[in-house]
Amino acid sequence: MSKKTVLILCTGNSCRSQMAEALVNHDLGEHVHAISAGTRPQPNVAEGAIAALQNLGISADGLYPKDIDAIIDQTIDLVITVCDNAKEACPVFPRAIPNLHMPFHDPHGEPLDSFIAVRDEIRTRLVAEVANRLL
Repeated sequence: MSKKTVLILCTGNSCRSQMAEALVNHDLGEHVHAISAGTRPQPNVAEGAIAALQNLGISADGLYPKDIDAIIDQTIDLVITVCDNAKEACPVFPRAIPNLHMPFHDPHGEPLDSFIAVRDEIRTRLVAEVANRLL
């Protein structure tokens, strides 16, 4: 059985989508491969997102902001937008792909506790939804 692929799309691809990518790959990686991208990617992953992942013992190695254009031709089984701007700017894919909008608070500029709260909400809601839809 091949792994299903979920694309987690955000505007900057520097925080929420990066944490979601790492969490899905950590929790469901045996059956699901997560990738993330942005409609206007930032230069770096947010330090708070990296710290929130490391706080759980989840590696942030290999995480970097990616432009949606770099992955649009990959085989994707589910697209999840995690911010309203990405939902509005979501590209047209070469084939019909189920999509879901699950917005999360943007903790940029806030203390680590905010990143941890968003991380935990992503793990509770998004990871569970990916498992429900793709497993």
